[in-house]
Amino acid sequence: MVAWVLRVLVILGLLGSAWVHYDLYANEGFSDIPTIGPLFLVNVVAGVAIAVAVAVWHHWLPVLAAVGFGAVTLGAYLISLTPGGLMGVHEEFVMASEVWGVVTEAGCVVFGIALIFAQARTGARAVARV
Repeated sequence: MVAWVLRVLVILGLLGSAWVHYDLYANEGFSDIPTIGPLFLVNVVAGVAIAVAVAVWHHWLPVLAAVGFGAVTLGAYLISLTPGGLMGVHEEFVMASEVWGVVTEAGCVVFGIALIFAQARTGARAVARV
């Protein structure tokens, strides 16, 4: 049951991050920023693809991809908050979408790590019963 709840939370984090990036791309002018705009679309596609993989393949590999996705996306956002910014983009953490982005990406990392441990523990018990 715990693994199922964690899996759902990881999927929601992935889809939430994908939605935030799509919204920023489509409605907030990020589509006009060279390099960053296309990377936002890559984030959208990757978030959805990894969410599907986490949902259908109950293995540690897609969960690890979700953790990496969340960590890299959150890291890129944190770099964009620095005075130098990221590829010419300097964020200021003032929009609600930025808050949701941080929450969803942190959720991918935290719940993903917890799911990996839950799966490992369940797998160890399954092997011990054999």
